[in-house]
This record gives sequence, structure tokens and C-alpha cells, in this order.
Amino acid sequence: MTTQITVPTLGESVSEATVAKWFKKVGDAIAVDEPLVELETDKVTVEVPAPVAGTLQEIAVMEGVDVEVGALLGAIAEGDGAVAPAAAASPAGNGAAAPAAVAAAPAASGGLVDVVVPDLGESVTEGTIAKWLKNVGDAVAVDEPLVEVETEKVTVEIPAPQAGKLAEIVVEAGADIAVGAVVARIGEGAGAVAPAPAKAAAKAVPAAAPVQAAPAVAPVPATGAVMPLSPAVRKLVDEHGLDPAAIAGSGKDGRLTKGDVLRYIAGGGQAKPAMAAAPVAAVPAAPVALAPREEDPRGEERVRMTKLRRTIAARLKEAQNTAAMLTTFNEVDMSAVMALRKQYQETFEKKHGVRLGFMSFFVKASVAALKELPAVNAEIYGDEVIYKNYYDVGIAVGSPMGLVVPVLRDADNRGFADIEGAIRDFGVRARDGKLTMGELTGGTFTITNGGIFGSLLSTPIINPPQSAILGMHKIQNRPVAVGNEVKVRPIMYLALSYDHRIVDGREAVTFLVRIKEALEDPQRLILDI
Repeated sequence: MTTQITVPTLGESVSEATVAKWFKKVGDAIAVDEPLVELETDKVTVEVPAPVAGTLQEIAVMEGVDVEVGALLGAIAEGDGAVAPAAAASPAGNGAAAPAAVAAAPAASGGLVDVVVPDLGESVTEGTIAKWLKNVGDAVAVDEPLVEVETEKVTVEIPAPQAGKLAEIVVEAGADIAVGAVVARIGEGAGAVAPAPAKAAAKAVPAAAPVQAAPAVAPVPATGAVMPLSPAVRKLVDEHGLDPAAIAGSGKDGRLTKGDVLRYIAGGGQAKPAMAAAPVAAVPAAPVALAPREEDPRGEERVRMTKLRRTIAARLKEAQNTAAMLTTFNEVDMSAVMALRKQYQETFEKKHGVRLGFMSFFVKASVAALKELPAVNAEIYGDEVIYKNYYDVGIAVGSPMGLVVPVLRDADNRGFADIEGAIRDFGVRARDGKLTMGELTGGTFTITNGGIFGSLLSTPIINPPQSAILGMHKIQNRPVAVGNEVKVRPIMYLALSYDHRIVDGREAVTFLVRIKEALEDPQRLILDI
């Protein structure tokens, strides 16, 4: 009996993908749900698992070919000869650990149970081993945390699938691993002993820093011909105005991958000129690797950037390169809000169990302004503008791992106490690394408060694909004109950075004026006027 392997649904508005990599060859035995092939889209990279156990009978589409949703990728022959594969790693590129079968049952290695990387959330396909919480030989209880895995958004703990002893650590701290990869093995029972097999085949190799040059590969032909681009690569190249012929590809037959383009951008690759001359000789090589840097004898410490920090750096640079970013400023007299807080702080805390802060006023004022000026709550998607009739406000929170932006969903339907409680919870769980992937995705508008660190004025960077971000700052007593008198008032500078492609200056200035009006007369927020 033969079972077909087809391209699954790839998400909203995604209709095609590129076959990036096959993990199996024709004739290989495969287990049910074992990853067979990796597909690359303009948004995410997904793995297609085996629908049944058996033998890979046919590969219908080779690597580098574009396919549509529902297209035939290959076929699996079912039968008595189908055997679940051993734990040997499948071929994997770029030094990353090969994806392994997501197995919860004991492997065929003498009663050992594999510990595998679980699903890390939407669009997240890999992580980095941050820290092992147990050593080989340690006794572990079922569901006891074994290892911390750091992704570009959150840090998650992988628990023990059963009680026993940690028999083997397959992937050491600092290595990158894919979802489904085996990171350790647990021996059943108290008498489990660590085995002594070589770990070289399954151990992942730490990835190079993003600024390093692409791996040495066959260069693009000197004729200037470029292999067909996948949707993800095509999107990146178009967004950054790059010349694909100037980027060395590490894929099959020199094909460009998404990683090649990101490395080129991180290495300072430039957009192609408006009137580029036809290439005459060889295509320019990929960015040269950084020269070895000698350590200063007075003492230095080198720490590899975390995946979260690398992602923050890439996204901030992407925002600067993509959006026509501009910042407008205003100031707000915080006297009325501070008086209101002072009057009701104790009563509010007794009733709701949470302190009344400033952030809830800013969230409420922002939502009111967003409703009046919908372009500030919109985003650009291709040649369309998407106006959103919901208000998911991201709140920038500092954490030991870096800046994260958990999202306050449906902020327009929340009261002051609900907003304050949610923000306090975000702060606590950000420090503990307990925020979930769902809480860090989405968002239509962002608020960041540099004032808690003493910032008097700044120009915040947009959180793409959003179109604007509001910056709060330190409240400082300053002399201001009130009527015909000079008085000392608590003043805060406000900054709105916005994408000028979609938000006009009139709308941006009006937005800040509405924030100012609401905060200087907070009864407006209560009366919704």
C-alpha cells in the first residue's frame, strides 16, 4: 500500500513554498511523524512529517523547486519491512543538529528514553541549548526540568518524560537544535547507568555569530545568472532592495537561502544601485569574515549573543531599513494624573489588589487615539494597507535576556485594574523567563517607557510590522507658562515614531495631541470622550 506525501496548509495567505531540504533518501525506513522534508515560505520554515511508517518509495519534487499547497512531494510504501529508524542523525546542513523523530516511547537502545525538543511555538523551528539543569548520572523525576532552550522570543524548559537517571547528554550547552531533535536520554529505573557511545554523530555544532561570512560554497556563476529564488528569499531581497547576484548561495547548486540573505544584510550588504551596470567579470563575493581580534591584555570577556539578542538586533535593523521612520514629539503635564492617583491609590489597591500606575492611563489614552486615527493602528502588507478593528497593545518590558514585548490583547475592553494587573504579571514573568510564545506575538501598537530608567527624551524604533510606537519618558518638574504665570509642573516628553509611508504628519501630531489632552484631563478617559 502506498501513501502520498503532500504539501500541507502553510498558513493564511501562503499558497506556495520551496522544497529546502530532504531529510531522507529513497529506500530509507521512516517512522510515523518523523520529519521528511523541509519547506521554506516567505514567513516560516516548516517540516512535513511522515503520515505513516514505512519506506520512502519516491521523491517527486527535488530541493530548490517551488510547490503549491496540496502538491505531491513523494510517496511512502507501507509494509511489514517498515522499521522505525535508529537514533542516528539524518544529514543536516550548516552544522545544525538533524531533526529527529518526535518520540516519547523508549528508543531501541536498551531501555533508554529520548528527550526531544518540543514544539516551540508558531514560526519557531529551532532554539539554542542555554543551560543544562542536570548532569549525567543525576536522578530525575518525571516532569522535572532538565534543560533550558532559548529561542528568538522566549526561554523554555524541557521536562523529563519519565523518572530515572540522566544517561546521556546528546547536545551540549551553546549548540543550536531543531524542533524534534534528541537532546538527551534517560535510563529507566534507579539503576540506570550512563552508556558510553560516541556522541559526535548526534551532537550539534554551535552556529556562527550572525556577522560571520557565509560558508564557503560554489559561487554564483560569473555570467550573473541567479538560481530561482524561494518565496522567503524573494521577499527579503525585494524588501531590502538587494541584488541576488551579489550574494553567495550555500544551498544546493549555489541556490540562495534565507540565511544567506540575512548574513549578507548583517555583514553590511548594500542595496543595488538604481542604475546598476551589467556585470563584467566575477560576481562580488560574500562579505569577508571578521579578522581575528587579539584580546587586550588588560582583560576582556567574550560572550556569544543570545538568540533573543540577535533577533532584536535583526528586527530593529529591519525596521530602519524598511520603514520610512520619523519621530514627532510633544509634552504632557502630568499634574492631573498624579493628583488622581494620589487621591485613589489606597482605595484602588485595596479593592483590586494591584497598584494604580501610569501605564494604564497611557494604554487607555492610546486606544482612544487609535480609534480616532486608524492609520496608526494599521500595517502595510505588500501593496495593501491592513486596517485593524482590534487593539492589541504591546508593552515593552526589560528582562535579563533583553527587551521583550508581551501583548495586551483587546486593550479597548479592559479596565484600569485589569490593565495594571496584566502589566505587573508581564514584568514578573519576563524576569523569570516564563512568558509564552502566544503572549509575545502579534500586537497592533507598542508603548515603551524609558522613563523608568531615567530617559528624558528618545526616538523609539518601530516594532515591525506595526506602524507606530509611543515612547514615554521621565517625569521632571519644570517651569511652564500657565496662563500669564510661570509655574513648576511635572512634565513628561512624549515621542511617537511612525512609518511615514502610511501615517502622515498630520495624523501623527494629532495622535500625540489626543494623548496629551486625555492625560491632562483624565476624566475624558472615564467618560470616553
